[in-house]
Parts: sequence; structure tokens; C-alpha cells
Amino acid sequence: MSIELRHLRCFLAIAEESSVTRAAARLNLAQPSVSRSLAALERHLGTRLVDRSTHHLALTPEGQAFRDKAAAAVAAFDEALDAARLLHAPLRIGHAWSALGPYTTPLLRRWARENPGIPVELLRIDDRTAGLTRGRVDAAVLRGRLTVPDLVTAPLFTEARVAAVTADGPLARRATLALADLATGPVVLNNVSGMTTLDLWPTAIRPTATFTVGNTDDWLTAIAAGRGVGVSAASTAEMHTNPGVVYRPLADAPPVEVVLAWRAAAPHPAIPDFVALVRAVASGDRPPGASAG
Repeated sequence: MSIELRHLRCFLAIAEESSVTRAAARLNLAQPSVSRSLAALERHLGTRLVDRSTHHLALTPEGQAFRDKAAAAVAAFDEALDAARLLHAPLRIGHAWSALGPYTTPLLRRWARENPGIPVELLRIDDRTAGLTRGRVDAAVLRGRLTVPDLVTAPLFTEARVAAVTADGPLARRATLALADLATGPVVLNNVSGMTTLDLWPTAIRPTATFTVGNTDDWLTAIAAGRGVGVSAASTAEMHTNPGVVYRPLADAPPVEVVLAWRAAAPHPAIPDFVALVRAVASGDRPPGASAG
């Protein structure tokens, strides 16, 4: 049996819904049909993509690796047949939490004036590459270390790091903090789309307790509730305010490089112009703690 696009669509629906039943409803198909498509795909690949042994359906490691490839293939197929996209070719830019920080609004306004025929779609997607490896965007604004193969990156600017602490806690009374000040209690880590890991701290003062979350909103909620402290880029302080969280400069933390990343194969033709304009905006209106890349 040959594998067709419908097999990939069924698998992706199952992966996103974590349920064969919900995937079938979403695709307007009978549940047995979706189950057969998944089974056929697994037979063709010679590996299990979905773990059915637990109470809640989950992807196997092989399924997680295949999901990004399947999503990119489906997205490429849909885009190739989208007549409207061929005419207007919007530039889809993904980001995980803070877009382009304080440069976001002036950049979008200037782009609209200078490139009226190529609209920019800014999409927040909570994963490590902000939807890029899944084929959901043409390029992504990323922060921190990038280890994904087959991606091209261009530096845009750098940002200082800040500490995020509970508003009524003792650390909030300090004007500036150091990494050692954050090492005594739990550190809240966003292990899905965040950039901070324990490697930020020198071994001698590395925190021993962590609290993990899956997105920026939960990260803020945990810090506001006193579950721990956090570290992020300076733009987070401007883009994500919370009455229970205050941000303080981190005197001894290295800056964060903000880059634009895109897939090496068939890049959107407007990407070079977008990179150039971001750099121009960042250089011409530089807020404290940021410098052009």
C-alpha cells in the first residue's frame, strides 16, 4: 500500500489532538478509518509512531521526530496549491514569546509602508523553533542557542538578560541581581519554548531545584505564585507584564542573541529584506539593554 497525503494528515491530527477519536471528528472521518491510516503509516515506516500503552495517547520518540517532517511536507503541499498565496505571498514570522521586543510595532508599521504587497503575519507558536520545523511559518524570531539542522540564521540584535522574581518577595527590593542571588531557590524553566537552562549558571553556584512549565503564560504564573524565579531576555519585561512579577537586571549574565531563522530549502524571497529592515529599526531606535547585531 502506498502512503498518501491523507495518511500524514491523519497522523498530524492525532498528534495535535492526542486522541484518535478527536482526530477523526476534526477530519470528519470515521474513527476506524483514522486508525487504519495510522497503522498503514506505521507499517510503511517500520516503527511505532504512537504509544497506545498508556491511558493517554502520546507520541513515541520516533513519532515526535516524524511529526515535524510530516508537518513540513503537508505545509509545503498546501502552500504549493494555494493560489491566493502565490499571488500575495505573505511572510509568516513565528515567535515563541516576545516577537521582536520593543521593535515589533515600529518594524511592522514600516514594513507595511515599504512593502504593501507582502503582508507580514506574526504568529506566536509555543515550541522550540516557533513553528519553523513544522512548516507553519516561513521564518522565526529565535533567542538563545539553536541546534536544529538545515536552518539558516541571521543575527538581528542582542538583548540583556533580566531576572523575573515574585513582586512581594525579598529579591524584588533589590535594584540589580546576580546569578548567585537566584541559585538558592527553585528556578522556573520553560522547557518547550524558553531559552534558559541551568547551564547559564557556573557549576559552583548552579541551582539544584527547578520547576518546569510549557509556555510563557505558565512561567509568569508560577513566578507570581512564588514557585520560583526566572531568567529571560529584556524584551520579556516589556512584552509580558504581570502584577505579581517584577523584572530586575542581571549584572553578570551574558546577553542574548536574537536571530531570524528559516529553512535552507526554498526560502521566502522577502526574508533578506525583512532581516535588513529589522536591523535598520534596531539600529535607529535602540532601547536600553539592546544593541544592533
